[in-house]
Formats: sequence, C-alpha cells, structure tokens
Amino acid sequence: MSEEMIEKIKEACRTVSDPHMGVSILEMGILRNIEVDGKIATLTIQPTNPSCMSVTRIASGVKQATEALDEIDKCNVTVVGHVMADQLTEMFSA
Repeated sequence: MSEEMIEKIKEACRTVSDPHMGVSILEMGILRNIEVDGKIATLTIQPTNPSCMSVTRIASGVKQATEALDEIDKCNVTVVGHVMADQLTEMFSA
C-alpha cells in the first residue's frame, strides 16, 4: 500500500461533505482509516454523532468517490461508533 494511493483516496474523499455542516469529512475527522490491498480499498468512517442520520449519505459518497479512481475496483466502507454500525458496514461492504 503506497502513501501515494492513500493520498489519492483522501483527495477523492475530500469532495464528500457532512450534509448538515457542509464541511469535508476529512476536515471533520470522520474518515478514520484507509487500507488498500491491491485494487480493493477499505475505508473506516466514524460519524460525529452515534445516531447520525446522514451516515448512509456519507458512506455512499465515500464509496463512490473511491471507486471512481482508476486504481480502485472496489471500496468497502466500515462504519464505527454508530448505533447501526454493523448493519451499515454490511450494506457498504457488499
């Protein structure tokens, strides 16, 4: 996993904003971790509120932004710190 690829993913995700705040998820610290194995990326997000209603929109945005990169075929999104973390992770890692 190269630092260059991680930076590309971060830049792609910089376009994803918290819908309520209008601020990039990178600036808000919602994007917690990036792992890359070949052409598969796994991103971990943690919403600022454990019952955040916008987490599905954020997870979807992260997945779309990452999969738009030529170097990535699939992006799995792991959600932590949310009341429905397990269900959301299953939904965005299928």
